[in-house]
Amino acid sequence: MRRVLPGRGGGKGLSVLALIVLALWAASGFYRVQPDEEGVVLRFGAFNRTTAPGLNYHIPWPVETALTPRVTTENLVFVGFRTADPGTTRAPVVRDVPEESLMLTGDENIIDIDFVVRWRIREAADFLFNTRNPENTIKSAAESVMREVIGRTPIQPALTEARAQIEEQVRAGTQAILDQYGAGVAVTQVQLQKVDPPSAVIEAFRDVQRAAADRERQRNEAEAYRNDIIPRARGEAERLVQEAQAFRDSQVARARGEAQRFTQVLAAYQQAQDITMRRLYLETMEDILRRNPKVMVDDRLQGLVPFLNLNENGRQAQQQPQQRPAVSPGVAAPALMPGRPAGVTR
Repeated sequence: MRRVLPGRGGGKGLSVLALIVLALWAASGFYRVQPDEEGVVLRFGAFNRTTAPGLNYHIPWPVETALTPRVTTENLVFVGFRTADPGTTRAPVVRDVPEESLMLTGDENIIDIDFVVRWRIREAADFLFNTRNPENTIKSAAESVMREVIGRTPIQPALTEARAQIEEQVRAGTQAILDQYGAGVAVTQVQLQKVDPPSAVIEAFRDVQRAAADRERQRNEAEAYRNDIIPRARGEAERLVQEAQAFRDSQVARARGEAQRFTQVLAAYQQAQDITMRRLYLETMEDILRRNPKVMVDDRLQGLVPFLNLNENGRQAQQQPQQRPAVSPGVAAPALMPGRPAGVTR
């Protein structure tokens, strides 16, 4: 020792050596916390404080020690299966674990479910000291909650539209259990990887699903046909009703007009019977002569033999039958002037 120590003296050399050892011991208290980590300082094995990322210092061992768990890294827990790479869900499935994945549904059917729980550290101190094996605790809690949720859910919704609801219920239930344990863990997401019937009956279930899909398709086609035909029938019915109402209004208006005309003619007849009779006679003759062929004969012609083309008149009568002039009730139709055949006018 005297040869090694400077000055070849005993007391001074030992002091220098002690100072060097003390300096090295004091320097061992420096430690670095990475950005994705959180420092946890233990004093004599008990939790003392947490430190932020960066360069920090604690009293050197054996007084204080520092742990730096990663608090921002997302961790994975696989339930029902195992992969070749435990750090990702894209790795191929190495082994199926039926004792974890086979569960009983609410309608007493068996279903095969594989899912992944994503979690991260929320409280580093609680994560380190409140649970002995946090990963196994998370796995057991998630599997228990999944069995509870599936036990309340029928198999058909679990296979189809209830996947998102199941994932959220399992995440919330697992988080509640871990909070009761004080695990210091935040469950960020639960992902269903496989939701199938047992492999022994999967083909039968697929047949049932295909039949349900065909039923839904036919129902949608029937709904589409109904939505097409019912508005069309309602429109046709509305058109018929509108036409009937229009016909009714026209008939009522025409009847009222005829009644009003008859009332006016009757009032005029009561005031001047001769003039009214003469006017009715002229209007009737005008209507008759307008629709019949006429032959004009001069009175100065002598020895004229009247000629009636009966065949031509018969054909015209068949093609266009004459309508009798409307005569108001209570008014006698005027007689034709005697002494002249029909169709001959002077």
